[in-house]
Amino acid sequence: MVSQPATTERSPRDFPAVWKVPPRNKNFTGRETLLNRLHTGIGDNVTAVVPHTLHGLGGVGKTQMAIEYAYRFRDSYDVVWWIPADQPGLVRATLAQLAPKLGVPDATTAGIEDAANAVLDALRRGEPYGRWLLIFDNADQPEDFGDLIPPGPGDVLVTSRNHRWAGVYETIAVDVFPRKESMEFLSRRVPSVTVEEADRLAEALGDLPLALEQAAALQVETGMSAQEYLRLFEQHASSLLEEGKPREYPWSMTTAWRLSVTKLREHLPEAMELLRTCAFFGPEPIPRDAFRPVKGPVRPELAGLLATPIRLSKAIATLARYALVRIDPDERTLQVHRLIQALLREELGAPTKDAIRSEVHSLIVESAPAGSDIPANWPRYQALLAHVDPAQVAQSTRPDVRTFAHAMLGALASSGDYRTASRYADAFVQQWTLDSGANDPDVLRAQRVKGDMLREFGRYTDAYELNTATLATMREAMGADHREVLILLNGIGADLRGRGRFIDAREHDKESVERHRAVLGSDDPQTLRAINNLALDYGLTSDYRSSQVLLEEAYRTAQANEPQVSRGTFLNLWASLARSVRQCGDYHEACDVGRDALGYGRQHLDADHPRVLLVQKDLAIALLRAGEREEGLELARDVHARYVRIYDLNHPGTLAAATCLGNCLRTNDLPEDAFRLAKDTMDRYARVYSPEHPYHFGCMSNVALLERVRGEPAQAAELNETALAGLEGRFGRDHHYVLTVAVNLATDLAALGRLDEACRLGEESLRRLRRLLGEHHPGSMAAAANLACDLSAAGRGDEAKPLFDETMRRYEETLGREHPDALTAAEGRHLDLDFDPPPI
Repeated sequence: MVSQPATTERSPRDFPAVWKVPPRNKNFTGRETLLNRLHTGIGDNVTAVVPHTLHGLGGVGKTQMAIEYAYRFRDSYDVVWWIPADQPGLVRATLAQLAPKLGVPDATTAGIEDAANAVLDALRRGEPYGRWLLIFDNADQPEDFGDLIPPGPGDVLVTSRNHRWAGVYETIAVDVFPRKESMEFLSRRVPSVTVEEADRLAEALGDLPLALEQAAALQVETGMSAQEYLRLFEQHASSLLEEGKPREYPWSMTTAWRLSVTKLREHLPEAMELLRTCAFFGPEPIPRDAFRPVKGPVRPELAGLLATPIRLSKAIATLARYALVRIDPDERTLQVHRLIQALLREELGAPTKDAIRSEVHSLIVESAPAGSDIPANWPRYQALLAHVDPAQVAQSTRPDVRTFAHAMLGALASSGDYRTASRYADAFVQQWTLDSGANDPDVLRAQRVKGDMLREFGRYTDAYELNTATLATMREAMGADHREVLILLNGIGADLRGRGRFIDAREHDKESVERHRAVLGSDDPQTLRAINNLALDYGLTSDYRSSQVLLEEAYRTAQANEPQVSRGTFLNLWASLARSVRQCGDYHEACDVGRDALGYGRQHLDADHPRVLLVQKDLAIALLRAGEREEGLELARDVHARYVRIYDLNHPGTLAAATCLGNCLRTNDLPEDAFRLAKDTMDRYARVYSPEHPYHFGCMSNVALLERVRGEPAQAAELNETALAGLEGRFGRDHHYVLTVAVNLATDLAALGRLDEACRLGEESLRRLRRLLGEHHPGSMAAAANLACDLSAAGRGDEAKPLFDETMRRYEETLGREHPDALTAAEGRHLDLDFDPPPI
């Protein structure tokens, strides 16, 4: 592919600011009527995208016509982007490559799935470019592309052999050349041909553009006359009649192809072997660097060619001159038309097919870079992914091929392309189970990835059931101390958290950490990830001090072993430490740690990296708690906007950022904005997690708080009673979330004039909070301040006064008398306790 750098000023002959289209065929001829019809049809749609489809049989020139359209009318667009579409699973990866050109997070920082969604959203909005053209080449089923064709101010062009597109979008049928255009094409390619000869050649070749290209290339390369070509053509056509009609392929294409390969065998037989190898890759561009000496099985006739760079370069150039491959020198790829690939495969016997397919596996395996979790390697894995299905990688039982398959899954998951990772994990599990049995270690490893993807899609129950079953089998097949077993063990804790079973997750992760330490050691990065998860469990079960102690230990260990610990893992530990400091009530210190972590993340990763967004969201909460309300709101607005832009509205990160922003809006005196956002977020939590999930009840308490602020204490009390019952049923009364809701409910009761009930509930909640969090925790002090208000209003001033004085003294010792909470308490007003969901 050709990628032109962005420019600020363009003449009509320049390329658009963003350009990715295969090289133009310098011999393109004709199609003027179809091109003008297409341009007119696209230009008539000024209010919405109406995709246009070029439909026709293979070899009629749909792709070349689409390329010519892009070049000819490029001055009408700011963005022109070519998308190979015969494998729908790869379309999003190609869309994601547009991300940095449009100023949205790329796949390295946001993952392929989210980068592609951000691209589609930018195209819909027309920002930063309103004049864009997407070309989906060789798309099959229309339903596979419903969510990949963005409405907006741009244009979409689809090429397809599938007639079903005609019933969906505006369609232009692309047929063989009219005879006049066939003759014109041959005359341009073979200047020595006469008008009569051109007419006879076009007749024999059925006016099929790909066959014409093959015939012209052969005549130019070998110096063959038109009469000699026609004589040989008739001989090969006769032999085809004896063999029976080839499936799917026009006579003219088959005959022209056979003439070319016959002459190729005579001129350079080793080039023919290279072409056969290319037939077992996919029809997408093949990385030029894949052709090099390898350790795996390769036929001797090809091994010698790969070992000699000069002969290899000559073979590739010869194939290009015969029009059997197309070379893109800028992208350093070569590509073979799918019809030629099919014809090559069809002439081979089963043993030869198996040998060449294994040969392709060897080339793919050694072309894959080491380190599938390294962002710089992800584009190379994407280039190889286009050949995984056509080369039948899943059907290989070779250990090195399966190792490559696992690396591909790792690259897809690390880059965030969860849909494709899930699809290939399913495919590998299914095929490998047939070939090797359900208990095969490769099957179990792929099944673990499948479980991970279920979790990423929010299917926590499905993930838990699959992963627990896989764990039992994996322990039996691989042993309890295998690294893969430990990785899966750690993941099940996340499944439990996702289902809201925080206590079960904590007990599970305690065992996991002990096992990791015993097997891998305390400083192994995988052990540190297990410790981070256990610390998260402690936080979710209100044991904030234990969480902080664990994280301080893990953070120091990571610092001492930083070369072996990835930056992402190190940032996760740093972010978790900042969160635990905040949860312990040390708000100012949490801001300090959080600012350090955010700076580190932005320096080493990217401002839009998922881990950095999490740090920023947590820092916004810490700033809000520390009294820096305006700065907290600014950070919260920014991080929420980033989440919405990169992810969808139902992503767990987006929901957490929306909760944070709602709380910041309320404390900055924007209650109506806060209420609308909090209500929407509460409803989404019920759909994404479940109505019984603790986070749904926590968000419900935020909505209740805002109902009271809006003057609806009865509705607030009703919501808080529901939230309290739901949380208490899950955790019992002695949980921070439960007691937070109880404190807010006491305020609702006081607002309704039910002071005795408010005092009883407030006294019980204060007693439990002090025992759980300590007397100097901001949550305990808020409960004490509220209780003092209620006692005073109930005529129990002798109890209210000492409690009030004691609370104000504790505020001065911790947050300071100028902290907003202290000022609110000093004025005798109630404090509101809101909820912010930690990550799962």
